[in-house]
Amino acid sequence: MPAYTWSASPDGHSTFVSESTFAYTGLQPPKAGLFHLLDNTSWRRIIHPDDYDGVMNARRQSLASNLPFDTELRIRRHDGVYRWFRLFGSLSRDDKGKLTGWYGTMIDIEERKVAEQALQRNERELQQLIDAVPAAIWSTGPDGTPTYVNTRFTRMTGATIADITAGDGSPSLSVVHPEDRDLAVAAFRHAVATSEPYFRRYRQVRADGSYRWTETRAEPLRDRSGAVLKWYGLSVDVHDLVIAQQALQQSEQRLQQLVDAVPVMIWSTTPEGKPVFVNKRFMDVTGTTLEDATGSDGMPTLCTIHPDYRDDARHMFMQSFATGAPCMSRYLQLRHDGSYRWSEVRVEPLRGVNNDVLQWYAVCVDIEDEVRAHEALRQSERSLRQLVETLPAMIDCATPDGEPIYRSKQLREFLGYDLEDLDGEPSRLGATLDAGVHPSDLQGVKEKYAYSLATGEPYARRHRLRRFDGEYRWVETRAGPMRDAGGTIVQWNVICLDIDAEMRTQEELRQAQEKLARASQAASLAELSASIAHEVNQPLAAIVANSHACQRWLTASPPNIERAHRTIERVIRDANGAADVVSRIRSLFRQSVEKRSISALTSVIEEVYDLISEEAARRHTRIAVDIEKDIPPVALDRIQIQQVLSNLIRNGIDAMDRTAGNKAIQLHVTRQDEEMIKIAITDSGSGVEMPDKVFQPFFSTKEQGMGMGLAICRSIVEAHGGTLWAENNASQGATFAFLLPIKPKAVS
Repeated sequence: MPAYTWSASPDGHSTFVSESTFAYTGLQPPKAGLFHLLDNTSWRRIIHPDDYDGVMNARRQSLASNLPFDTELRIRRHDGVYRWFRLFGSLSRDDKGKLTGWYGTMIDIEERKVAEQALQRNERELQQLIDAVPAAIWSTGPDGTPTYVNTRFTRMTGATIADITAGDGSPSLSVVHPEDRDLAVAAFRHAVATSEPYFRRYRQVRADGSYRWTETRAEPLRDRSGAVLKWYGLSVDVHDLVIAQQALQQSEQRLQQLVDAVPVMIWSTTPEGKPVFVNKRFMDVTGTTLEDATGSDGMPTLCTIHPDYRDDARHMFMQSFATGAPCMSRYLQLRHDGSYRWSEVRVEPLRGVNNDVLQWYAVCVDIEDEVRAHEALRQSERSLRQLVETLPAMIDCATPDGEPIYRSKQLREFLGYDLEDLDGEPSRLGATLDAGVHPSDLQGVKEKYAYSLATGEPYARRHRLRRFDGEYRWVETRAGPMRDAGGTIVQWNVICLDIDAEMRTQEELRQAQEKLARASQAASLAELSASIAHEVNQPLAAIVANSHACQRWLTASPPNIERAHRTIERVIRDANGAADVVSRIRSLFRQSVEKRSISALTSVIEEVYDLISEEAARRHTRIAVDIEKDIPPVALDRIQIQQVLSNLIRNGIDAMDRTAGNKAIQLHVTRQDEEMIKIAITDSGSGVEMPDKVFQPFFSTKEQGMGMGLAICRSIVEAHGGTLWAENNASQGATFAFLLPIKPKAVS
């Protein structure tokens, strides 16, 4: 999973932490049990000191109130770098509502956090910029309710947002001179009602109580549908402009300087579209003056636009001039050195009190770098697609519910048909599985897919897949979910590898290993038998010789009782010697209690499952493990108990070789009582004819079996203080079960 997972008991004790978490943090998994979520020092080592107390307090509150928690914190990576994570934990309850545990994830949100912090910095900088702008700036809601005034507004007028808001939430315009207030209110209400830009000049109060002429403009901010989201207003002191023409001229000069200093190209036209102004930057960048941009008929020549785009641009501008609607376009624009660069132009009308267009203003921005970046992105996407198409693997992408939406060239060629060929089917996934997966593997594949789609867990399975020519080949399929920032699955990505040659090689290797193992077992057994015979033969030969001697002394006339008595003592001595030999041989197979350790049966069974699962899949057998909750650790020799489990499971798989239909091994672990744990392995084979005799040494129901496996299993279990037995199921198959003591017992 592209996330780190954990689980805990109802009181917060960890019951599982994913291996990827340990790999990420560099912590070592504990040898016995897991650490407590709240008091283990391992958490303090990886959680940022500034975040630790807050996270722990939030967790304690969740434990106390039994409520889910969701928090953000910084976690130290194995190389010492801290990254932001979202830590989420939810409750799990049983059918009666009782709390059974906690389950949670830790998702890396470093990029999102960095973006949020950058956004906050940008907002602060924007706020500082707005407050630093030498003008009074304000905003209202769509209905005209005041929502903001900048620092300049308050310093200039001495009024806060509360001062300009009436009791009903409407703008009071208390900063406007009483003689101008009614007209200003009426004009603003008209603008709000019609969504038209607002423009007004009036006398506005200053912080010292005086009034100065102020020009106020307000424009609506609209969404894509045209609905007004907000009104933004700018109030500029124009007192001197109104008082004297000279002040007006000076203001125009300052405005001209401002326009020329703005790092964008600006031009304007009359309402009919005749050019009347280009700023200095326009002339510097394009090398074109106002005269160059104006034709003999007074209309724009558009000489700075590349000829390939000129006609479209002219049509767009003329349509805007005719309709009064703003416009925007992108085209290649001339530069003073004769080259062309991509530019974006936006044209807006300036309207008067009667909504008549007074002038057109345009801003032209160089976007060459942006266009090149977009082109590079498109090229990268094309390269990525080519990479996927040429990878020596079959790639598939699917919707969150598993429906395929893309297949690479290799997969299409392997299957022999395109994804679009399945459009008439009720389900693309179902049609693909039914048509391609081998009938013996189909049920298991569908169950595994359904489980992954329901839980969001990654999918991994080996099965046979039908090629376009009808041949079934072994493939290994792996699928992983792709999630958005909120953790929701947005797509499944699947890779499928042809491993038919590997599987055939493994099968040949397995068969060779089995033959070698049988030959090695036979040789070892022969050697062991010869050794036992040699060791036991000598005391037995002595017993026979002394028995004959004793018989002669007793049948003598008269019987020699004394000599017979001494001979009997030698017989007893030699018999004890033979017994000692047998005891030494038995000790070779007796497990020492000192070598045992306290181990969780769950981990022992998981290791056995990993060893046998591939063989079981190859032989079309499913292994289901059911472990009862709260199974305590057991004192055992891991290797020998794994040997017992492996032998019993393999025997079950062998027993179902000739069974048709669904093949399954059921492994159940339950607590028998306060002292014993029961482990049962159930198959659906033909059963056991003689359940008691199968544990005898050298008794085997297999053609090439040696008959030692079950005998050794029983010896191992009994050496642990337990018992092993077999019984036939009521319906079909057999069950091999054994008991293990929770605490070690002394075994003779």
